[in-house]
Amino acid sequence: MPPIYKPNRMTTVSGMIKRILVLATGVMLGVAMSVAGIRVATAWNFWPSRDLSRSASYVREVMRLVNSNYVDADAAGYDRLARSALHGMIESLDPHSEFLEAQDNAEFEEDLAGQFGGIGIQVEIRQNRVVVIATLADTPGERAGIRRGDEIVSIDGQPIDTSGQVDSVVSRLRGRPGTKVLVGLFRPSAHETLALNLVREVIQIESVRAVRILEDGIGYVQLTEFSDHTGDQFDRALAQLLKLGASSLIIDLRNNPGGVLEAAVAVAEPFFRKGELIVYTKGRQPADREEFRAQYSGEPIALPIAVLINAGSASAAEIVTGALKDSGRAIVVGERSFGKGSVQSVFRLEQGEGLRLTTARYYTPAGATIHEQGITPQVEVVMTPEEDAKLARQRARTDIDDPAEFKARFGFEPVEDRQLETAVAMLKGVRLFETRAATRVSAAP
Repeated sequence: MPPIYKPNRMTTVSGMIKRILVLATGVMLGVAMSVAGIRVATAWNFWPSRDLSRSASYVREVMRLVNSNYVDADAAGYDRLARSALHGMIESLDPHSEFLEAQDNAEFEEDLAGQFGGIGIQVEIRQNRVVVIATLADTPGERAGIRRGDEIVSIDGQPIDTSGQVDSVVSRLRGRPGTKVLVGLFRPSAHETLALNLVREVIQIESVRAVRILEDGIGYVQLTEFSDHTGDQFDRALAQLLKLGASSLIIDLRNNPGGVLEAAVAVAEPFFRKGELIVYTKGRQPADREEFRAQYSGEPIALPIAVLINAGSASAAEIVTGALKDSGRAIVVGERSFGKGSVQSVFRLEQGEGLRLTTARYYTPAGATIHEQGITPQVEVVMTPEEDAKLARQRARTDIDDPAEFKARFGFEPVEDRQLETAVAMLKGVRLFETRAATRVSAAP
């Protein structure tokens, strides 16, 4: 039988101390590893931010108090409170960030795409009547025989409320392609009432308008916005003007609120060599810089260009203007532009909702910021607010060329477009200078 070992008191105390030290070391190592793990988890978003959790808890507590105690229970439902909180949170950041509920988000995406479901008519409110001012080619409205001057009196059997905004009427005419809408019309020319049952289709918005030759070979084109289709529409307009013999060009961007960044790049590209910088953006981090360079194949179009801008020219309109101005390819005429030089990224949320958030700012090729600065024209021609409003109406209604009819319709005579006339004079001057320079070269011995 082997001997039995009996430790003395000193041996027992020493062993206990060793075990305590080992246990304490293990605890310390465990705490250190836990702290390191929390730091790594926080950095990698595995662990919620303490500030976020605290703020979210505070908002949740306030929502609970409102929901439990507000006098009108229907107005204090959690869904309603949450959306109100989102509106306030996002829209307090800047004028261009917003929380988009489902219907607003759908309409916003339609506007960006440059197309929507509808019947293809343009309307305005005139003397408390909703009047058709134009029908778009090959659309349900045109095929059904709707004419300019027809008055819309009802939609789906419900009378039109002419005391509101025209947008409310347009919203009722729009809808998902393939759905039906019953339009009640009154035709003053024949004193008859019509009821047309139409099927909505995808309607493409024409953002490039009024393509024509003015005088002395000066081409003119107006851009009302920048949508997904604007680049293709502008290319077709350029080809049309060149075929008509345009030797110089006016690009009218007045009251153009902007739109899709890529559309602005597409409009500028024909005038740049491949690889040339058109615009760049910078975000929160230095590494967020993104450059947009011309991808246009072949030789750039080399025409004398004048760009028209005013205080209503913003965003993508300012990108095109800044690129052409900085590169010396155009002379800018008019008034300082709006100064909306920020990039909004669109995030899709649940239930068809969206978030439009400012994530970067635009810079012209020369490095000038557009945001809150705008583009300064080289030739300043200032119009009064009243003149601006009247000219906007005139540009939108090029279908009425009789001054008497125009005055009878809108209550004022067409005003002189001093900005356009100045652009025409500048291009004539450029052509005269080029002609004289070419004559001197040819006459040299």
